[in-house]
Amino acid sequence: MARTNNVQSYLGAITRGPLDQKEIAFCFTAHSYAEGASTILDTLKKHRAKGSFFLTGEFVANTNVASIIDRMLSEGHYLGPHSDKHLLYCAWEPSRKTLVSREAFMEDLEANITKIEKRQALARTKNGVAANTLRPVRYFLPPYEHYNETIAQWTGQAGITLVNFTPGTRSAADYTGEADKNFVSSQTIYDSILAKENSDPHGLNGFMLLLHLGAGPGRADKFHTRFPELCEWLNRRGYRFVSIDEMLQGFE
Repeated sequence: MARTNNVQSYLGAITRGPLDQKEIAFCFTAHSYAEGASTILDTLKKHRAKGSFFLTGEFVANTNVASIIDRMLSEGHYLGPHSDKHLLYCAWEPSRKTLVSREAFMEDLEANITKIEKRQALARTKNGVAANTLRPVRYFLPPYEHYNETIAQWTGQAGITLVNFTPGTRSAADYTGEADKNFVSSQTIYDSILAKENSDPHGLNGFMLLLHLGAGPGRADKFHTRFPELCEWLNRRGYRFVSIDEMLQGFE
């Protein structure tokens, strides 16, 4: 089937892939925690699927997670930037006032990309990862999943495409802890994904489903334990799991 240019965007970032393709891109972000990594990577491997991992520079430089990153690279997943220092680029208020200078933004993004590319080079020389297994850094998911049109414009000027998660489910709340006022249980998150698939006329076609690689000690109800179940359900529904660069190829 021919791919039509029917991706969705908001404030300059692509937020959903082609609606005519039964594809889902799992997008995982990581800055401080990664306790879900083994379960997530094992599940993707079982389904012969590629995930998209958006990692801060501080996460990439953390030697405690080096083996996790090595596995992501050796298994051919997409690694993209999520801000070097996990900065808040714009205010939470409706104005979304930009809080960083263009220079500071560019330095932060470029530092993040440089760390990813150095890890890719190391994977080739130290671990023998084939060059065609490593995916070029082309997409950027902003820290806190929060941005404005200025950030989108600056990202484009850096030669990178800004992306963000597809709205409509509670998956992005899987980081919340039981003590938080905004806590969302794993069951509620799971149910919201199934409900969206049922209510949206396009199902979850082109969906960029955001999940966190870890939530830390503040959350006992880890959503990553439901990820295998979710993938089995989506697989039975006929969805194909693809990386962000595969989903958006030709739509930047």
